[in-house]
Amino acid sequence: MNLIFNPQNLEIFGQLLLAVTLGSLIGMERELRGRLAGVKTHALVCLGAGLFTVLSTIGFGEFVSGTGLDPSRVASQIVVGIGFLGAGLIVFQQSQIQGLTTAAGIWTTAAIGMAIGVKFYFVALFATFLVLLVYAVLYYFEIFIDRFRDKTRKLD
Repeated sequence: MNLIFNPQNLEIFGQLLLAVTLGSLIGMERELRGRLAGVKTHALVCLGAGLFTVLSTIGFGEFVSGTGLDPSRVASQIVVGIGFLGAGLIVFQQSQIQGLTTAAGIWTTAAIGMAIGVKFYFVALFATFLVLLVYAVLYYFEIFIDRFRDKTRKLD
């Protein structure tokens, strides 16, 4: 029983729970707007990035000795892997690019998971707040710009 509920494991459980929670919050916004990647995708991306980061920082020390242990290798591979996932979300249809914002959100969600994995909890919380702010506020700013652009086109 102590092997499961030791202080290190409890901290990791908390990190993973926080990653799922913050990823879900970002995913809810995407889901409410009917976008390609929603709650489950964002929650899993944040969880996976957080778990890989935790494993890279504390999980391999007893298996790898010497100077060959470099946690940043795993971090760089997370970024590459999320890049492939994000590329799959970007679609070109009817002379428009779609999914770019969602792909950027997935990328940022992975970064939030990585921040949680290295125990930068307040950074992760603040980044989540900023993502939601960008999605909410800049959404209306884009609508305003589009309306303004349409009016100026009619005047030309």
